[in-house]
Amino acid sequence: MRVSFCQMLLTGAIMINLIVLYYVSKTQQQMLKHKVPGKAASRKLAVSRVTGITVLIREFEDFENWVVGVVQSFLKQRPDQPIVVVADKLPYPPLDLPNKQNIQVVLLKASPDQPYYVTRPEFYINTEYTLLVPDGVQLDSTQQLDHLLQEFEANKGKIQMVAAPIQNEETFHCLNLRVSLKEWTAVYQLSPAQVCDAIDGDAVVLLRTEDLFNFSQPMTRPLLTSLFVQSSLHGWKVKMAENVVFSSYHRSLFMSAHNRWKADINTKARLSQLFKDFGVKHVVQPNGKEQWYGCNKDTPRCFRTVHDDTPEYLYENRWTPPCCLKALRETTKYVINILESSGVRYWLEGGTLLGAVRHQDIIPWDYDVDLGIYLDDVENCEFLRSLDSGSVVDENGYVWEKAVEGDFYRVQYSESNHLHVDLWPFYARDGIMTKNTWMDHKQDMEFPEHFLKPLVPIQFAGITALAPNNHRRFLELKFGEGVIENPEYPNPARKKLERKD
Repeated sequence: MRVSFCQMLLTGAIMINLIVLYYVSKTQQQMLKHKVPGKAASRKLAVSRVTGITVLIREFEDFENWVVGVVQSFLKQRPDQPIVVVADKLPYPPLDLPNKQNIQVVLLKASPDQPYYVTRPEFYINTEYTLLVPDGVQLDSTQQLDHLLQEFEANKGKIQMVAAPIQNEETFHCLNLRVSLKEWTAVYQLSPAQVCDAIDGDAVVLLRTEDLFNFSQPMTRPLLTSLFVQSSLHGWKVKMAENVVFSSYHRSLFMSAHNRWKADINTKARLSQLFKDFGVKHVVQPNGKEQWYGCNKDTPRCFRTVHDDTPEYLYENRWTPPCCLKALRETTKYVINILESSGVRYWLEGGTLLGAVRHQDIIPWDYDVDLGIYLDDVENCEFLRSLDSGSVVDENGYVWEKAVEGDFYRVQYSESNHLHVDLWPFYARDGIMTKNTWMDHKQDMEFPEHFLKPLVPIQFAGITALAPNNHRRFLELKFGEGVIENPEYPNPARKKLERKD
């Protein structure tokens, strides 16, 4: 069949249109892929990233910031510098950022009409390194980035981060940081070294992108506090950069009292939420100042009703929260002072005595304190003798009550916080100490009165308390031979203490 000239022209035109449409479509897909990570990225992070640095800006307030100025300072030195700005939700007022392909804004708050990977900053970064830059920092020279990278490479294998100070930053120190999730604590100490666990003060931090996004919470604010808490648990180190200092607009931020107040409130709220999320309830600052993020007299205690003698935190491989131990110590000291001043004979009982002998303190995983008292002395204490008619809240907020479980007494830390000291009334019968209420514990048993004649002093929870004489025989009678040297959780059938070899 002969093809006419017109048909050839029409065929050629169609082919040209198809080619044009193909390249237009391909270009649009490339642009879209740059703005929103593709599905392949949602399944798996890139195994190999390109050499280079992506600037990540996370630490800023939307109501007042210098983010645009920070971005412009980096673009001035490196027009193609990849920059990712991360916010919890869309900043308002909006950030007037340059409309460039190498600048991304990632919102962590998910929208129901978007796939999950749109909210994941790691899918927008394809460089080997990420530079964490706080608000107000400006880049003066590309050499600053080069020096940081060179210092990181020169110490590879010894460190996982390099940190550079910000000009006029009043605090920029190396810190040793010990985080114990088991004990719910974080302890900071000043370090004279250049390589340490954390940095005190604002800083620009360089680290490998893969390392950053292997953290469970890489974008939690305050960013550096979160970063160093997590990195210290891995045993990672940060090095203070030599001869690298970043300039800052930071001095011009929050000049009004109102915005300064808002920024301070936000910082404190984020810090409190961070430690709550991480399960850190006691923080010791480098100057020795203590910060508590757990329970107090105005809040409920940190754990729920205990079942099978095994509090919930033991199942999480943690011990008693330090705020709870602190409250128990305060309550114990208070109760013992009342008993001694009232002429009530008492002694440390059961696991409380065991803690005194082992630790001179409460057992690290215990959740109450037990004291034995002479039933004959109850009338000597005004709080105890009046409890048949109901509980009493004394002038210091402690709650004295008769226990609903039986014929014994309980002193609670407060009406809100039910951490408590139990008082067990014993009386002598034919030389044996007995009582009217027994609990389902093998160590809850009668014993010879000679253990109480005399009572002897023992160090416990920062005070000198009274205890049965011949501690070892008393404890082995109650718990079994070798109990002092062989610690165990209250109910090993439910949860056994993990022992280190």
